[in-house]
Amino acid sequence: MASGTTKRTRADRLSGLIRTPGKWEQAWNRLRHRDVAARIAIGIFSTLVTAVVIRAWEPPGGYRDFTNLAVDSQAGLPAGSSYRRFFGPPSVDLGKGANEAVAPGERSDADSLAPGAAFQKYREGRGWDEKIRRFLGTWLIVAGGFAGVAVYLFLRYRRVLVNLQRLVTLLVLYWVTLAIALWLADEFPHAEICPLLVFMQVLAVAYSQEFAVLFGGAIVFTFLLATGQDVGSGILLGTAVVVSVMQLHDLRGRSKLIYVGLWTAGAAILIRLLLALANEVPLNTTLWSEVVRIGVAAVATGFLVTGLLPFVERFFGILTDMSLLELTDLSHPLLRELARRAPSTYNHSINVGAIAEAAANAIGARGLLVRVGAYFHDIGKMINPQYFIENQAGNPNRHESLEPNMSSMVIISHVKDGADLARRYHLPEVIIDFIEQHHGTTLVEYFYGRAREKSEGRPEDPPVDAETFRYPGPAPQTKETAILMLADAVESAMRALKDPAPSRIEAVVRDIAERKLDQGQFDYSDLTLRELRAIEDSMIKTLTAMYHGRIKYPERSERATERKPEQPGPGSGPAERAEKAPTGEPAPPPAQSPSPTEPGANGGPSSS
Repeated sequence: MASGTTKRTRADRLSGLIRTPGKWEQAWNRLRHRDVAARIAIGIFSTLVTAVVIRAWEPPGGYRDFTNLAVDSQAGLPAGSSYRRFFGPPSVDLGKGANEAVAPGERSDADSLAPGAAFQKYREGRGWDEKIRRFLGTWLIVAGGFAGVAVYLFLRYRRVLVNLQRLVTLLVLYWVTLAIALWLADEFPHAEICPLLVFMQVLAVAYSQEFAVLFGGAIVFTFLLATGQDVGSGILLGTAVVVSVMQLHDLRGRSKLIYVGLWTAGAAILIRLLLALANEVPLNTTLWSEVVRIGVAAVATGFLVTGLLPFVERFFGILTDMSLLELTDLSHPLLRELARRAPSTYNHSINVGAIAEAAANAIGARGLLVRVGAYFHDIGKMINPQYFIENQAGNPNRHESLEPNMSSMVIISHVKDGADLARRYHLPEVIIDFIEQHHGTTLVEYFYGRAREKSEGRPEDPPVDAETFRYPGPAPQTKETAILMLADAVESAMRALKDPAPSRIEAVVRDIAERKLDQGQFDYSDLTLRELRAIEDSMIKTLTAMYHGRIKYPERSERATERKPEQPGPGSGPAERAEKAPTGEPAPPPAQSPSPTEPGANGGPSSS
């Protein structure tokens, strides 16, 4: 062997043969396999429970023997190609077996029975093998639907899968709603629209409209699979779901839910009448009574959700716009105390709220939520207001007599003090998140710099630990808290500018946003770079409007000096000036030269 070379061991040769894992394999290895297996087990169990709730081993009834239903409703509201079901129920020869066709010209025993009675007799004659086959088929259909919903949750709402309590709560609400709807469909036809709409509206309030439409479609599909109702029922229920959910984008008044119920009732009634027209059903008393029941059920949904809304907010830990509007009341005890003890901090919070709300609206975030968070984000400063520069009002700076590390402790403590005050006054956890995250994990840079300057002159002292000058965090976890962090920083920086020209405002905002981004403060907020740029542009626009330039008016002494005495001439007398004065205004007095002895003339004192 040539000199200077080393012999490869067997372990080295084997390591060279090991295949590098691919991207998907690395992602799978990073997953917590126990949690993934638990979610898969929950999914399988939930499909089995759903199959039991809808009695998957029994065929759906299809026909409903209710004298207060129109003929097409008794047949399950057919539409399109299923219109042929109007010409009578399918004949089943109970003597030859459930799966054998009746020969032409023969008359089965079921032909002499009413549709409901014939179907009940058919169900009683089915064997276990038929029930098992039907259960397996229905269960696999339900499992396929749940798999699609699980993929959507993984891509769009992963927090629901991660939070086991939320996932179980969602499934229990799904099963309870489905069971109530199935019972109402058998006992009070068309009343099933009420629990279905309540379920969807609760999800729209707790999560989002997109989330509610997806689960609304899933529960309507499962309901139709269980009841055997036809295409028309799917159109009716689907229209009611979409119309009700799409109106819940801006819930700022208690009456809004009532109007949602009214609009949903109108849409459902219209679809029902169109189906009756397509099915050639006469517009008789039976049809109109059915239409009234549909309308009442839809309107009742608005009243039910209005009454349930406070419990929904508390249960899911959310804040609707109605609750946020209540918190914007500046007479809240915490805000009144902040205005009394730290008036400059109070004014700063109001300005930050205006800046942050406009920026949040620019990217489609919840502007009202950000404004409320801004109002309360600095309430901890009222504990020691004199230690914050905006509240010193010309008094001696108390930090001059403190070591930098002690000063940073006082400054940092306002986050914990604010969170404690918020919990004492029962503010929602969503607002407390703004208090705890509005500084993230940034450094108190001013006192950290002072500490380093002092340590440079004393080499025998230990090095300055940056972590003792860092806020505890966490970093912003949502877009709204990230917006508040940036708005708080830029509003404070604006107060230090002597000449807030538009170009300087833009430079400051861009610089602060870039520094926060480099520090990793936005890593967990789901903000994109495009959204961050939109936020910066909005803040620049708002701050430019706040700190716009004004014309400098001359002082009173300067105006008096520059005023020239008028020369008397034709039309310059008091009478002529009175005639020229506009109607409703007093005539100006004769012009006189200011006397040096008059108060304020050339800045001189009064002669008296």
